Amino acid sequence: MKKTCFIFDLDGVLVDTAKFHFIAWQNLAMTLDIDFTETKNEQLKGVSRIQSLEKILAWGNKCISADTFKQLLTKKNEHYLRYVKGMTTKDILPGVMPVLNFLKEKECPMALGSSSKNAQTILNKIELTNYFKVIVDGNSVTKAKPNPEVFIKAAQLLNCLNSQCVVFEDSIAGIQAANTANMQSIGIGSAEILNEAHFVFPSFEEIKIPFIQSLMN
Repeated sequence: MKKTCFIFDLDGVLVDTAKFHFIAWQNLAMTLDIDFTETKNEQLKGVSRIQSLEKILAWGNKCISADTFKQLLTKKNEHYLRYVKGMTTKDILPGVMPVLNFLKEKECPMALGSSSKNAQTILNKIELTNYFKVIVDGNSVTKAKPNPEVFIKAAQLLNCLNSQCVVFEDSIAGIQAANTANMQSIGIGSAEILNEAHFVFPSFEEIKIPFIQSLMN
């Protein structure tokens, strides 16, 4: 019998880099005289960098040249990476390690499925690279969530059927991607926002090992 495969998003699931993205996007929006709130930031979770900037420009009703667009993407990423450089194992979100250690002990195949192009850098910083048999990130897919490409590719590389995969996500786009791929979706965050998920927990601290075991059966 094949083992259940577990796929984890990165930002907002394993680490709280969402706050770094918010600050970087907010600073960029300010230079364009565009109002950028935490509510708007929620709509960027799980969305690619290009699509995020497109959304921000649309909110501000701004038109810019292709060259300026590229420059802004680079500027935002540089700002974000300044925060990433200082990350350590202390940045792993509470409750994550007991789940990862349990799954590793049970030899359950695990993959990272993230739209971030900085996923490998972050995993190295927080020393989690060795937990994942497969890493699929923004550098290896062409379609952003809610398109399920990132999760489907992870399942294929794990040699696992979609229906045998469990996905942990903090964004509605990610939940929709998992559901579209016919995978079990576990939302981490607000039940009001992630209401399309099969299960929702406020954080990993609320996820107990018996629940993980139930997903494996």
